[in-house]
Amino acid sequence: MPFVEKGDLVLVGATTENPSYELNRALLSRCRVVIFERLSDEDLNKIITRAEGHYTKSLDQILTAAARQNLIEYSDGDARRLINSLEILYTFTKDEDQAELLDVNDMRELLQQNPLGYDKNSEMHYDTISAFIKSVRGSDPDAAMYYLARMLDGGEDPIFIARRLIVLASEDIGNADPRAISVAIAGLQAVEAIGLPEGAITLSQVTTYLASCPKSNASYMALHKARELVEKTRTLPVPLHLRSAKTALAKDLGYGRDYKYPHNYPTGWVEQSYLPDEIEEKPSLYEPTARGFEKNIKEYLNWMKLKKDLKE
Repeated sequence: MPFVEKGDLVLVGATTENPSYELNRALLSRCRVVIFERLSDEDLNKIITRAEGHYTKSLDQILTAAARQNLIEYSDGDARRLINSLEILYTFTKDEDQAELLDVNDMRELLQQNPLGYDKNSEMHYDTISAFIKSVRGSDPDAAMYYLARMLDGGEDPIFIARRLIVLASEDIGNADPRAISVAIAGLQAVEAIGLPEGAITLSQVTTYLASCPKSNASYMALHKARELVEKTRTLPVPLHLRSAKTALAKDLGYGRDYKYPHNYPTGWVEQSYLPDEIEEKPSLYEPTARGFEKNIKEYLNWMKLKKDLKE
């Protein structure tokens, strides 16, 4: 770091990892980051052309047109993977007088194609799970299933996926469909019980259900607002009528006195204050939407508010 800051040396590095995750922040702030994107099909075809010149043999003399295209797809934008594959293909056929071109199945058997590129501990892990969760949140079951398949085929831990779906069920669906959290928890339990490959079916069911649910983050936002209120007001005294009156001393001190038990009233609701007296204006922390089951909750809360207004 001191030598880079003084300009005594110029640091040049290359990595397949995301520098934001892997490099010291202070060092990263003093570097210019150049991102190399995956190669296009056109770029990969240029590499094939160079290989044909090197081996003095056209790839079309080895592979069918379908197999050549599959080779491009298999390379997945990675020049090194393509070059390795070409080396195997040309080595395999250099001393053979081919009567027939290699088709897709022949090529796959020869190359022993590897699973999808996926790093469970770095950028691709974070980017893919992010896209997966955002697709479910955005109510796009097709996109969600695409990313689920990529993670599973890439070797992602299914328990990790199931746990993230539980978080989403509360954060992004909440009371719009209270069944979502039960479905997500049941999904985790099923995956833990049966594992892969059958557990993938359970993850598919949970993913498509959650993606198709009405969405609400009202509960999640209520928690944020409540924490902000607590941060602002700190530890205000709990009102006496709400305190526990389990002991004789507590009762003598007035704990629990004048508490109104809602079930003793015809509608199961009675007006009384539940917040500390110092909070003069009742905050609106939970604001249910008009979507899904939360619409029923909203109507009930509005009914209580109307009763209070009429009483006043």
